Amino acid sequence: MSTAISPTAYNYKVVRQFAIMTVVWGILGMGLGVFIASQLVWPELNFGLPWTSFGRLRPLHTNLVIFAFGGCALFATSYYVVQRTCQTRLISDSLAAFTFWGWQAVIVGAIVTLPLGYTTTKEYAELEWPLAILLAIVWVTYGLVFFGTITKRKTKHIYVGNWFYGAFIVVTAMLHIVNHASLPVSFFKSYSAYAGATDAMIQWWYGHNAVGFFLTTGFLGMMYYFVPKQAERPIYSYRLSIVHFWALITLYIWAGPHHLHYTALPDWAQSLGMAMSIILLAPSWGGMINGMMTLSGAWHKLRTDPILRFLVVSLAFYGMSTFEGPMMAIKTVNSLSHYTDWTIGHVHAGALGWVAMISIGAIYHMIPKLFGRAQMHSIALINAHFWLATIGTVLYIASMWVNGITQGLMWRAINDDGTLTYSFVEALQASHPGFIVRALGGAFFASGMLFMAYNVWRTVRASNPAEAEAAEQIAVVGAH
Repeated sequence: MSTAISPTAYNYKVVRQFAIMTVVWGILGMGLGVFIASQLVWPELNFGLPWTSFGRLRPLHTNLVIFAFGGCALFATSYYVVQRTCQTRLISDSLAAFTFWGWQAVIVGAIVTLPLGYTTTKEYAELEWPLAILLAIVWVTYGLVFFGTITKRKTKHIYVGNWFYGAFIVVTAMLHIVNHASLPVSFFKSYSAYAGATDAMIQWWYGHNAVGFFLTTGFLGMMYYFVPKQAERPIYSYRLSIVHFWALITLYIWAGPHHLHYTALPDWAQSLGMAMSIILLAPSWGGMINGMMTLSGAWHKLRTDPILRFLVVSLAFYGMSTFEGPMMAIKTVNSLSHYTDWTIGHVHAGALGWVAMISIGAIYHMIPKLFGRAQMHSIALINAHFWLATIGTVLYIASMWVNGITQGLMWRAINDDGTLTYSFVEALQASHPGFIVRALGGAFFASGMLFMAYNVWRTVRASNPAEAEAAEQIAVVGAH
């Protein structure tokens, strides 16, 4: 038995590193989000400086919350889940360590370059070519670690959560490499290899699937492990999870053109994007229902378990935002919503309600196990965090719905003689109360992350990581 301990011990060091950085980047990314939301309420907060202007800081905010916070959550949970479900250690500790330090280097690069105005100008793909190359190298290494670990698994079966993580890793690599094809003209400037409508199509094939694979498929991998674990129930339907997987990855990749309704993109491509987006509702809700139904016989646990509450409410927001997305992809609805704050509200229904909440729930689940504690330092603080996050998300998305529909109606209103009824400035003035509520909602959400940081710090301070790893070794050996 003693010989089995060392080869099957899990590498929790890299999981701990990514888990802690998830919290750190969450605070910085969401704090910056509150700051730029406040700039729309009080424009003086731009300070009249180029590098603190909304236009420079907004892409930094999206990169910090998607790639720094969301990315670290995905690295942490995928490394944790793949080891536990395959009952084997990560294939290479040094490559895993490289993915951690390389990913942090990319993020620091974004923090330096984006406020200075070095940008490709492509949504979610703003990083200039040296950082884009580093990101690609780190990501391919991540793929090698993840799939290498699956190849040496001790179990015959590949758990469905790993299918979702695997698809997210492969497709994100493909999207990033193809969309970032460019011609460098200096160390900080490059031009896209594509032009015109082709460039727009490839960008939104990338942009929507950054949402579809990075922010959906990866986090569904998280859902399929942590919801059953926290609920202490098997997944409702394993068959549905497999159907959900293949339907989602088959359909999602086609939905990008709905970002380009009423543009120079050929009409057939716009219509194809719309049709695929509407069909996408089925697999999305299949996954949501599968997660929700896992709580059959365990709903009473929501009264006492705030971690489970985070996970379940994230599924509710996932269901809501995956209904809203296909609806907004319909051309007639899009003619009202396009370019308005409704789109911002929709993105944050998914980003705050789904991505952040399931990440927070997963981190709260993992931290005690990673650091050899029975539970988090304070359940009351998790409860407070849950309500701050939920109220903050609702304030955010409701204010943006009201703003977006107001803007859409004001922009399309015309007088009898065909002139516009309202100027753009009048629509902006009408949006001002919504901007205040949005900033308030964001502040609620970000303050919850401070509660989380304190709770994690107290848990870690009282921890014994060596004990956690020894307990895991014994558990793994016992499983053989």
